[in-house]
Amino acid sequence: MSETTTPPQTAGQPQVQPLVVNIQYVKDLSFEVPGAPHIFTQLRAQPQVNINLDVQARRVQENQSIYEVSLMVRAEARETPQQSGNGQSAAVPPTLFVAELTYAGVFTLTGLPDNAIEPVLLVECPRILFPFARNILADVTRDGGFPPVLLQPIDFVALWQARRAQAQAGTTAVA
Repeated sequence: MSETTTPPQTAGQPQVQPLVVNIQYVKDLSFEVPGAPHIFTQLRAQPQVNINLDVQARRVQENQSIYEVSLMVRAEARETPQQSGNGQSAAVPPTLFVAELTYAGVFTLTGLPDNAIEPVLLVECPRILFPFARNILADVTRDGGFPPVLLQPIDFVALWQARRAQAQAGTTAVA
């Protein structure tokens, strides 16, 4: 049998959590089917879905460590392009649906060094939000009459690093 011991706490001092999720919510949600209802009779195959994802973070109030982090997902589906007899793609297929979701959370950061705030806001907070946004997008596309869009796991570290590299490239190009 194993024992788990908890570290001793100083009397009268509650343990401070560095990251607290205050609330999560749907900030914006849009689902459009421009060709409805005719598009449903013409759909022959699984649609081709293009996904765009962005993460934004902002301080809620000046001089406080409370931040809103927004995970923005745009899914645009088109029919899979048909190949003509000579190997050329036919005209651009019509848009089947456009789903746009902004899923946000309000987070309190406590006791973090300044150099840790950005990675927590742009990596850890989106990791917390992502499963909920993924479920909402799958539900709304399924409820809209299409196969559910199931987002693959996102590497938020790579996304953050790419954003930093792009910002640094922009800074050096200006200098």
